[in-house]
Amino acid sequence: MSDAYVSGDPDGLSPLLVRIRDAVARELHAQLTLRAERIELSDVPEVAYQVTRQVDQILTATRVAGA
Repeated sequence: MSDAYVSGDPDGLSPLLVRIRDAVARELHAQLTLRAERIELSDVPEVAYQVTRQVDQILTATRVAGA
């Protein structure tokens, strides 16, 4: 991971992509916490579903704000 990423530089991502990246990171952190720091292969579909829900919330909020 680059120092720029750690210090908060969005690495040239658009504000929307920064929000999506952050939502994905938060959800993955939450899932790892729930699963004792380990995601089993059988859990991947549920984790992907939860990540997708977080991304959908970001996109829905963006559409509502832009309407």
